[in-house]
Amino acid sequence: MNKPPDIRWQQRFQNFDRALKRLAKALVDGPGVLSELEQEGAVQRFEYTYELGWKTLKDFLEFSGVTINPITPKQVFKSAYAAKLIESEVDWIDMLNHRNLLAHDYDEEKFEEALQAVHDNYLPALTNLRNRLNREFNDAS
Repeated sequence: MNKPPDIRWQQRFQNFDRALKRLAKALVDGPGVLSELEQEGAVQRFEYTYELGWKTLKDFLEFSGVTINPITPKQVFKSAYAAKLIESEVDWIDMLNHRNLLAHDYDEEKFEEALQAVHDNYLPALTNLRNRLNREFNDAS
């Protein structure tokens, strides 16, 4: 009996796609129009969208036969950049740094700066990844 193909990356991609749509919806008019509570919600959406993004990248790379060692976000970004899945390794490392900052630092100025970076830089990078992987997803279907 043949083993069914690994579709983990496709399942994770669908979750990533839904999360990204919610993040984009939250930031459609920019972070400046959001209440404090809405800003916190947008940050939470960014955090889980980012997590799904890098893990989807990892799963897709592994599905494609790429060996990632060690399995860390930075190594995944390096491999994804080499495979032309992402346009900028630096954007993704910055995203990682802001994600970690937001999870552990409650400085208001840093929070607002990070949220603006999510809107201006990371949302486009996440959208580019979704568009790239969407082509792969549709080819696999």
